[in-house]
Amino acid sequence: MRTIIHKADSRGYADHGWLKSYHTFSFAGYNNPSRMHFGALRVLNDDFVAGGNGFGRHPHSNMEIISIPLEGTLAHSDSMGNEGTIQPNEIQVMSAGTGVAHSEFNGSEVDPVKFLQIWLFPNKENVRPRYDQIQINPADRKNKLQQVISPNPEDEGTWIHQDAWFHLVDLDVDKEVEYTLKGEGTGVYIFLLEGQLEVADETLSRRDAIGITDISSVNLKASQNASVLIMEVPMV
Repeated sequence: MRTIIHKADSRGYADHGWLKSYHTFSFAGYNNPSRMHFGALRVLNDDFVAGGNGFGRHPHSNMEIISIPLEGTLAHSDSMGNEGTIQPNEIQVMSAGTGVAHSEFNGSEVDPVKFLQIWLFPNKENVRPRYDQIQINPADRKNKLQQVISPNPEDEGTWIHQDAWFHLVDLDVDKEVEYTLKGEGTGVYIFLLEGQLEVADETLSRRDAIGITDISSVNLKASQNASVLIMEVPMV
């Protein structure tokens, strides 16, 4: 087993007033050669957008883009004709493929929106752009793994063009789960949203992360009530 720890306070940070963003990996003005990606996981941004603000329409290509709202309402519009809002307990995915333009704004003029934006390298380039949005039930992750993303359209959750699996779990104190890897040549990147977690002989606190490779399974135990995002991704 090999591990890499990314403590919350080691992330890049940008404060634009209306936007406050923590970057786990190099992004925009944050350039750290030792923090470029974890396998296919290229971007993990922890964003705060003030009321009435957002990102104007901008292009993407050949990237799998995942948005996970944590608080508030995120308004989305894109060149495929999709327009609407996403809120906590919803997952949005967009396969940029041959090219797509989109905008993301706070859906409220007053309250902030907090969300994760995650980019993965795809396993196939120049696919037809695709959008999906699903609702998830928080009861389905209470002390158990809830799959929200996979490579397979038939599976639970939504899917992307990559051999990756995302799970959420909310653990009560002293509860534990075992995550068994599904792919070949994959690793897991575990991002602690809230609480405190014991994993791989390490203690994670809020917004800490650990990347683990060369394992077939990993045990997660909450030392405080914990909300966790588990991302299994190819390492090549």
